[in-house]
Amino acid sequence: MSDKTLDGKATQLRRDILKMLYRCQSGHPGGSLSCVEILMALYYRTMKVDPKNPGWEGRDRFVMSKGHGCPTLYAILADQGFFPREDLWDLRQITSHLQGHPDMMKTPGVDANTGSLGQGASIAVGMALAAKHKKASYKVYALLGDGEAQEGMIWEAAMSAAHFKLDNLTFLMDHNGLQIDGSNDQVMSLGDIAAKFEAFGFECRKVDGHDREAIAAALAAPAQAGKPKFILCETVKGKGVSFMEDVAGWHGRPMNAEEYAKAMSELGGTVDA
Repeated sequence: MSDKTLDGKATQLRRDILKMLYRCQSGHPGGSLSCVEILMALYYRTMKVDPKNPGWEGRDRFVMSKGHGCPTLYAILADQGFFPREDLWDLRQITSHLQGHPDMMKTPGVDANTGSLGQGASIAVGMALAAKHKKASYKVYALLGDGEAQEGMIWEAAMSAAHFKLDNLTFLMDHNGLQIDGSNDQVMSLGDIAAKFEAFGFECRKVDGHDREAIAAALAAPAQAGKPKFILCETVKGKGVSFMEDVAGWHGRPMNAEEYAKAMSELGGTVDA
């Protein structure tokens, strides 16, 4: 798939995310928009998956540890054919298989239930350890939020990943610097987060989190034998919508009709697109 095609797809995915969230009048626009290119690098450039056989044993696994960013995951899964795109418009409805946090029992293509921050990293470690025990070749990827790294379970998972030499595991972090209560530095400073993961035994890389090819290259780079990988993706919360960018208040509030129309216009769409 060409860069031009993927550029257009990134814009369409952002429009789909906004439409989902506007229709349900809830959810998390800021952190969904910030991780679009990260998930695109995974699903369009890196991971082995089969939309016709979501439970294929040989597939790579993905854990959306920052579960509130699931509209991005849903938009990509629909685009890849795991389920009809029309399902997106019922996000967070009681009859929908697309809930406010991922549910592997309901949604084709979802590998883990997440939502309680910090737990997805441990789930991913378990998946990677299981692959080692089975001598399976699939890889495991997990997307963490930066505010999520204030949870102790993240560091228990990191210690375990290094201890068990899980070189089939990659953590990526959506580092937009903001969380529900303000900036990371205001709430609880993360310091040099890459240096922390390196101290725990990870091979670490830092990339522009909106550069798909840079992310894909970091994912493809061979890891040192026995070392899990950590990729720090520097992103902008609310990326693509001017009035949402780098604003903590858009962590989890719905758009009104005027805001929705303006956001869609900026992305080259209409309220009916």
